[in-house]
Amino acid sequence: MDKIKGVTGEKRTRKRFFILFVVCIITCLNYLDRANIAVAGTSLQQDLQLDPVMMGLVFSTFGWTYTIMQIPTGWFIERLGPHILYTFAIVGWSLFTGLTSLAMNFAMLIAFRLALGFFEAPAFPLNARIISDWFPQRERAQAISYYTAAEYIGLAFFTPFLAWIVQSFGWRMIFLGTGILGLFIAVIWYVTYNSPHNKKGVNKAELNYILDKENVRQASCKRSVSFAEFRFFFLKRQLIGLYIGHFAVTSTLFFFMTWFPSYLVAERGMEILTAGIFTSLPFIAAIVGVLIGGRGSDALINRGYSLDVARKWPIIGGMLLSSCIVFANYIDNINAVVLIMCLAFAGQGVASTVAWALLSDIAPKDSIGIVGSIFNFCANLGGVISPLAVGIIIKYTGSFEAALSFIAIVALIGVVSYLFIIGKTHRIESFKEVLKNEV
Repeated sequence: MDKIKGVTGEKRTRKRFFILFVVCIITCLNYLDRANIAVAGTSLQQDLQLDPVMMGLVFSTFGWTYTIMQIPTGWFIERLGPHILYTFAIVGWSLFTGLTSLAMNFAMLIAFRLALGFFEAPAFPLNARIISDWFPQRERAQAISYYTAAEYIGLAFFTPFLAWIVQSFGWRMIFLGTGILGLFIAVIWYVTYNSPHNKKGVNKAELNYILDKENVRQASCKRSVSFAEFRFFFLKRQLIGLYIGHFAVTSTLFFFMTWFPSYLVAERGMEILTAGIFTSLPFIAAIVGVLIGGRGSDALINRGYSLDVARKWPIIGGMLLSSCIVFANYIDNINAVVLIMCLAFAGQGVASTVAWALLSDIAPKDSIGIVGSIFNFCANLGGVISPLAVGIIIKYTGSFEAALSFIAIVALIGVVSYLFIIGKTHRIESFKEVLKNEV
C-alpha cells in the first residue's frame, strides 16, 4: 500500500509503522507486568499463606488504581502528550513490578499492585491517541489489532518460560526480570517517539495520507479539559453502550489474566509447568482473534459497509463466543476444556480490538484522549470486579463452576448493550460544537 505515491509523486515514508511497532513492544510489556502474578499465583499464595478471597483481592487490587486513574489520565494526555506521559508511566510501572519481588506479606503485595495499576493506567488511552494521530481510518482497526495482539503475545509465548522460572528459581524472580526489562523499553520510547506533525522521519506524502481528508486536530496541541466536558462524555447514550460492552469484554480478559492458571492447577490438577504451557494456548487463540477482528473489520469498511456492520457485529459475535466458556463446566477431558477456553478467548480478542476501533470512529477527533480514558475506566471496572467476584465464588462454592457461569453471563450483558443501547453508530459532535450550537 505504501508504494503508492502521493499527489506530488513523492513516495510515502513508513514512520507510522515504526511507531506502531514500538507501541506493540510497550503493550506486550504492559500485559506481562500486570499478568505475571497469575503465573506466580499458586506459589505466591502458598508462600504468603493467602486464602482464595485474599488472592482475589490481590488480583483485583491492580484494577482499583488502574480504573480510578482512567479519568485524570484523559486530562494528563491532553496536557502532556504521549511522549512525556508514556515515558513516565513505563518507568513507574517497571519500578513497582520489580519491587513486587520484595513483597513479604499481604499488605506489601497490595501496596505494590496499587502502584502498578496507577502507573499502567495511561497505556491504552495513550495507544488510542497515538493510533488516531498516526493512522487514517482505513488502517485504524488493523493497527489497533496489532497492538491488541501484543497484549497476548507476551502472555502466550513467555508464560511457559515464566512458569519455568517460578518452578526453578521461585516466584520473585519473574517480577524482578520483567521490571528491569521495562526500564530499557522506557529509554527506547523516549528516544524514538514524535508526533507526525513534528515531521521527524515523515514526509508530506505520508502526512497527507495519515490525515486522509478528515478534520484532524493537530496531534501536538495540548489543551485544558473541564469537568463539564467529562460529564458530557459520561452521559452520551452511544458511549454508555460502548462503556458497558467493554466492561463485559474486560471481565473475560481478567479471568484469563488472573485465575486461569490457578483453575488448571486447583480445579484440573495440573502441575505448575504444565499449566503454564496450557495457559499459553488461549492467549495464542486470542492473538488469532485479534488479527482476524482487526483485518476483517477494516476490510468491511474498505468495501463500503456501514460502521454498524463493520464494527458492531464482529464485537457481538466475539462476545457470544466468549460466553461459551460456561460449557467447560460440563466436560471432563482437559484437551476439550482448553479448546473451549481457546474459543472463548479468541472471541474476546475479536471484541476487544474492534471495540477500540469503534471508539476511535465514534469519539470526536479532538477528544480521543478524554473519551478513551472514560472508556477504559468503565471497562476496567471489570478488572476490579471480576477477579474479586471469582475469588469469593470459589471460597463459598469450593469450585470454579459458578465462576465460569458468572463470566458467561457478563459476556451476554455486553451483547445486549451493543444490540440495544449503542444504537446507530456515528461520530459524536465535540463538546465545543455542542456549546456553540446551544448559543
